[in-house]
Amino acid sequence: MQLKAKLLEILPLQTGKGKNGEWKKQDIVVETQEKYPKKVCVSIWGDKLDGVILKPQELYEISFDIESREFNGRWYTDVKAWKITPENGANEDVPPDYLDSSLNDDPFASGAFFDEPPF
Repeated sequence: MQLKAKLLEILPLQTGKGKNGEWKKQDIVVETQEKYPKKVCVSIWGDKLDGVILKPQELYEISFDIESREFNGRWYTDVKAWKITPENGANEDVPPDYLDSSLNDDPFASGAFFDEPPF
């Protein structure tokens, strides 16, 4: 399933050690972009966030699975993201001069690429 939503809150990173080794989980709270918006807590396990910088108030496309499990007669449901990408795509951190080559024949001449780290 997929969801387009605005990031509202990044909850504290959770880590631990289980029978399969170390694990990490990042929960985020997002708001759907519908006529009647809904808030959803999405869990991101392991390395699914590697290479993604989360920014509150930004829109993201979230691919996820919904899973329910029973414990002691009660049911619990998780929304687990397996991919998260910024709404504006991979060009989010690329300087505008680089995107429009008509503005500058040599995008490296301005030094814009050296102002910030490449990640």
